[in-house]
Amino acid sequence: MSVKIIIPGEMPGMNEIISAAKSHYGQYSKMKKVNTELVTWVAKRIPKKERIFLDITWYCKNKRRDPDNIAGGGVKFIFDGLVEAGVIKNDGWSENGGWSNKFEIDKDNPRIEIIITEV
Repeated sequence: MSVKIIIPGEMPGMNEIISAAKSHYGQYSKMKKVNTELVTWVAKRIPKKERIFLDITWYCKNKRRDPDNIAGGGVKFIFDGLVEAGVIKNDGWSENGGWSNKFEIDKDNPRIEIIITEV
């Protein structure tokens, strides 16, 4: 059985994450905390699962960022948030069954839609 969650807005891309980490260690820490907590809050209602696969659709406001930049850091925040929410025990090999990324444009409603399937 699959469940869908929607994370509002856009997450920082890999370039923003690297820039924050280079500027001051606290900048990345703050960024990770905010984005991980957002996923945690959205995923709290999902029952615990042993191993999951994520179908992620990134709805971006425009095409200014490359798809690999968009997903690069966001996937980390998503898995960490799912662990924090108690959806999975850990984000290692035993619980992480992989993920797929799709990219769309929605300038009026940027968001991340994730279909979580137990595998």
